[in-house]
Amino acid sequence: MLVFIDESGDAGFKVQKGSTAFFVITLIVFKEEIHAEETALAIKKLRIKLKKSDKFEFKFNKCNKRIRTQFLEEVKKNDFKIRAIVINKNLIYKTFLRINKEKFYNFVLRQVLEHNNETIKNAKVRLDGLGEKAFKKELSTYLRQYLNSKTKKIMKNLRFRDSKKDVLIQLADMIAGSLRRDFEHNTNDWNVYRKIIKNKEEDIWEFK
Repeated sequence: MLVFIDESGDAGFKVQKGSTAFFVITLIVFKEEIHAEETALAIKKLRIKLKKSDKFEFKFNKCNKRIRTQFLEEVKKNDFKIRAIVINKNLIYKTFLRINKEKFYNFVLRQVLEHNNETIKNAKVRLDGLGEKAFKKELSTYLRQYLNSKTKKIMKNLRFRDSKKDVLIQLADMIAGSLRRDFEHNTNDWNVYRKIIKNKEEDIWEFK
């Protein structure tokens, strides 16, 4: 099992000063590695069809409506499921989460991986990130502490990926962006994207 993860929105709580109102972490879950390979190939073929270079990155906030729509229409043909957690920051009251971005991110990531209704087991987890080694090590230790035990093993290993080079991290970004757009309702295309990949959704958890 392979799980590719990315987020949409930021971990800050100063919404009145520009922070996003919602924070979304999305998991793209492949039961078999061959399904991940097929999906990656489909994305690369779409990139060629769009006459983009190998360095072009599918990123929700940088793509226009046409590319977003084409991308989602293409990937929905492939074999994967979407799990996500959606945070309305106005409903988060715990001080330690509001004042520390890393702790907030780690907590939310753990929640969406841990509460998976036993659908994720012994998974190779691939996460967008080029951060500092100390943060990566701390996050890996934190997740293992909560996700793995003598009676369960959710995460086999954790690897960090450069989204510019990994089209499946780009897939997670595009879907995370689609979900946040749907929840925020603050643009004229808010209801366009999520409905395209609705049948791929396994669980979208509105955290409260």
